[in-house]
Amino acid sequence: MAEDLIGTLADLEEKEALEIVNRRLSAGEAPLGILDDGRRAMEIVGKRFADGEYFIPDLIYSGEILKSINEIVKPKLAEAGEVKHLGKVVIGTVAGDIHDIGKDIVVFMLDVSGFEVYDLGVDVPAQKFIDTIKESGAPIVGLSGFLTLAYDSMKQTIQAMKDANLRDKVRVMIGGGQITKEIMKYTGADAYGRDAMAGVSLAKKWTGTE
Repeated sequence: MAEDLIGTLADLEEKEALEIVNRRLSAGEAPLGILDDGRRAMEIVGKRFADGEYFIPDLIYSGEILKSINEIVKPKLAEAGEVKHLGKVVIGTVAGDIHDIGKDIVVFMLDVSGFEVYDLGVDVPAQKFIDTIKESGAPIVGLSGFLTLAYDSMKQTIQAMKDANLRDKVRVMIGGGQITKEIMKYTGADAYGRDAMAGVSLAKKWTGTE
């Protein structure tokens, strides 16, 4: 059954994927196992995109299916007592970049892992990050960007945190596109994640819940 969901979601068969999710929940399967299959399916989608089999509309559609699965499964997580409250994370795609597929998967994984996520969307100006950090008191910030121009926006956003005297109160992770250790150093971030699970691991490490 597990492979059914992975393959069906990866093939972008929305109706069939949601039917499988409902059947598995009705059969008493663990919600986290279903969500993990969703994550594995999205890894396949990402690979197909990288290989040129899928295109941007396919990525957007897969993200919408994943959101629908999350809406079905999340209430079951609460019923099963599997939702933990691990901390707050502010996340967004930086100014000048409108890519959100990778960010949305990170948000999804943080959410189901028990983090309270403040998703600011795309093309987010530095001041919006500053305002939300102040309002939420979140100790973790995620900056996403796919385009190379995003690197300067990341650097400027982190500098804005310094100017607002917030930099020593938050840990900053970056991700998206071809992020490397060198880019991490250039932007002034604390760490970078190659995928959604790396982002979740960093957040857990920083909150002492890993």
